[in-house]
Amino acid sequence: MTAKQYIPSLTGVRGLASILIFFHHFNQEDFPPLLFRVLNEFHFPLSMFFVLSGFLICLRYYDNVELSSKWMRKYLKNRIARVYPIYLILTIVVFLFAWIANDNSIYNGKNSPLTLFIMNITFLRGFFDDMKFTGIAQGWSLTVEECFYFSAPIFFILIKRNKIYFLIAPLVITAVGVLLVLIFRNVDFYGFFNSFKFLFISTFLGRTVEFFAGMVLAMIIRKADDSVSNFSLYTWLGIIGIACTNLIMINQPISKEVPFALYQPIGIFTNNVLLPIAIATFFYGLIKENSVVKSILGSKTGELVGKSSYILYLIHLGFISKLTSDWLHNTADVFYAWLDKNEYWWLSEHLNYTALVLFSHLLILTLISIILYKFIEEPINLYIRKSNFLEKKN
Repeated sequence: MTAKQYIPSLTGVRGLASILIFFHHFNQEDFPPLLFRVLNEFHFPLSMFFVLSGFLICLRYYDNVELSSKWMRKYLKNRIARVYPIYLILTIVVFLFAWIANDNSIYNGKNSPLTLFIMNITFLRGFFDDMKFTGIAQGWSLTVEECFYFSAPIFFILIKRNKIYFLIAPLVITAVGVLLVLIFRNVDFYGFFNSFKFLFISTFLGRTVEFFAGMVLAMIIRKADDSVSNFSLYTWLGIIGIACTNLIMINQPISKEVPFALYQPIGIFTNNVLLPIAIATFFYGLIKENSVVKSILGSKTGELVGKSSYILYLIHLGFISKLTSDWLHNTADVFYAWLDKNEYWWLSEHLNYTALVLFSHLLILTLISIILYKFIEEPINLYIRKSNFLEKKN
């Protein structure tokens, strides 16, 4: 398979991951206990993003990587075009809204908005436990992504020399993270590597295996032919593997102090080591097998949702989401009152209020994401890629 070959189903899987993250963050206590517990441990969609990044970056750049100024500038230009513009725009909007509305929630108790803004737009906030949820709260994961983007060319150079670095590099990177925690866990510096939980949940140094799982998959796919099987073995093995990791997670004890299995050693090992293997298996099936899942994710609708998934991820929490949710709740209250007033009790009794609001919320945010993608993100992305940004002028 060539580096430039487009895989629609892997675009669609990004949309699926964003939707699943939405349900994880909007888990409801009035859901049935089993459903609540399952959604409570729905951390795997974020791992999908990390494994997918490792796969795509390795597939596209491994063969032509070189540590030259020209290559690095082009590589960084493409990475910036893909990730930064819409994030910068939305971050500015979020901080402006907080200032105008006098909403201090995005500051997470910190008293220096300007410092937080700088930390957010430079992705540095992701290195500090006390700052990671400021601004666009879920944007902390972009620090993890950017660390991989910057280090990936070095990984490729090392692996070209010896494949043993597939094993050595993750171990060394994790060891560096452990060392930082041992040094800084008793230092009060805005939560900079202040715990092993922060290391293994919120940093590239602790989650490097996910990216390397994607890179290993890319190496396998690079050498594979273009044949596709009609027997979807790996697709379903991957799905079953992902489900099994969730099963392990939901069987871990939780409490008010430890609300997620991910906060425990078994949960971290399951999420950071076992889950990436299952996800990589699932992705292999999407690439090399025909299946119903592949058809759905690779459809025009699946592609569109996938292409706009980055924006959905960035706005599904925050003031845009809150304004949408508040409007939907008010509208739903009026609607149910109208049903009762007109004696449509059979409908109001069988139309679940929570489900109606939740799915409407997701639909509206998805539509907003598609609009922002079509009219802002995609045009800016294409403009930067075609420009001379970061390139030397003759």
